[in-house]
Amino acid sequence: MPTANATPGAQSAATSSAGMLSPFVSELDKIAPSFRINGSQIRVLQSPTEFYETLKDKIRNAERRIFLSTLYIGKSEKELITTLQEALRSKPNLKLSILTDALRGTREAPDPSCASLLAPLVEEFGPDRVEIRMYHTPNLTGFRKKHIPKRINEGWGLQHMKLYGFDDEIMMTGANLSNDYFTDRQDRYHLFSSRDITEYFSNLHDAVSSLSFRIDPSDAPSGFDMVWPKDNAPPSPLEDHKQFVRESTGLLAGLISPKTAPLTANDSTPLEKRDTSVYMLAQFSQLLSPDTSTELPAITHILSTLAAPQYSKSSWTFTAGYFNPAPSLTKLLLSTASQNNTVITASPYANGFYKSPGVSGLLPDAYTLLARRFVRAVHEKKLDASTVMKEWRKGTVGEPGAWTYHAKGLWVTLPDNNGPSISLIGSSNYTKRSYSLDLEANALIVTENESLKKQLANEQNWLQENTTVVTREDYAKTERRVGLKVRIAMLIVRLVGGAL
Repeated sequence: MPTANATPGAQSAATSSAGMLSPFVSELDKIAPSFRINGSQIRVLQSPTEFYETLKDKIRNAERRIFLSTLYIGKSEKELITTLQEALRSKPNLKLSILTDALRGTREAPDPSCASLLAPLVEEFGPDRVEIRMYHTPNLTGFRKKHIPKRINEGWGLQHMKLYGFDDEIMMTGANLSNDYFTDRQDRYHLFSSRDITEYFSNLHDAVSSLSFRIDPSDAPSGFDMVWPKDNAPPSPLEDHKQFVRESTGLLAGLISPKTAPLTANDSTPLEKRDTSVYMLAQFSQLLSPDTSTELPAITHILSTLAAPQYSKSSWTFTAGYFNPAPSLTKLLLSTASQNNTVITASPYANGFYKSPGVSGLLPDAYTLLARRFVRAVHEKKLDASTVMKEWRKGTVGEPGAWTYHAKGLWVTLPDNNGPSISLIGSSNYTKRSYSLDLEANALIVTENESLKKQLANEQNWLQENTTVVTREDYAKTERRVGLKVRIAMLIVRLVGGAL
């Protein structure tokens, strides 16, 4: 709402903005829990280097707690581990909790792995101060678990959340914790300075950790043991996956519902200065029966609302490093009334699988084919003037100085606004897989704060600095055509989505 001391012009603009946001907010309030904060409590970071330096700085300055939920920590990330060790050594009251995926975190064992990298932290500081948990999907048990090869077995579900919390701040991002994400793999990164938001995601982290295996240091060749703690509420997913899901539902459903989520009220920001809502979204489809996940309903509502005629002068930008959106989202993106819309995806030359050995080297062609189909659908719906596809490229993978692209998100700019009022940040790749198999966590920002809108607009702009528009004619060129082998790649994409 407009503040009391705003100028008449500013009040009018604020009132108009609030009115345009109202149809979004009224329904979002029913979908997911949220907090009201000031827009200045969100800082948008730009580069992998800035992300890594901020991460280390926050670890060094943490006094009470650090919690890190990620797909994996690179097995050679000794500097990051040293930073954690130094923080723990210098602050006796500091506690550390790390949650990764069990399949990804142990797949190299007994060779060096994420698990063997982290286990020594428990050995040095003890289980009262350091806890390492690894989540295992309930979808991979019995015959599948025994016979499906490593790497491919990740197609049955992963812990994919990226939550990096330090005392009363949390970083939301799509980036994992490994060297490429710290140097030359472009992603998105938002730092939330809010005790309430951090506490909420800490509770989410703790809940999933309590449904996960514990990593203990060991003299075994692998350097660790993966143990199912007796105080975990459900049985191991490898022993009774149905009961595991039933008890997981009982634990998680209440956490993610706006009616029952445990929301704190520790933010000291005056109520009249709270101009930004942050909705905490979770997609836990494999753990919820019935599925009451909130991310897909929220993004579905946003895109459906944009189909109304009153939003004909709005615009949106959608990005996914692996262009494979769920069919329902593709349909919704092509049904909005918005103009000046942009889709950003990785060029094949910025895809991490470009010229990689084996079948995975076919993946860039598969994503190219999906992008080509989207551009064709844009043309068939006569939306060429309103929606463009852009490919992001900074060099060529495998050559010196080349970067890859991993950013994902949505921005919505309302009519007569200079920057986005709505933005979605987090781990999701927005694929069918994200909405059925993986654990995802996201923050949906809805703001009237002009400075934050400017930050979000700048973020859109710098992500497009290394892009070029691609058209149907571009995809028709000889070098863009895909061969019969791409059918194999398409099967892999359907299986593993953007999780590789």
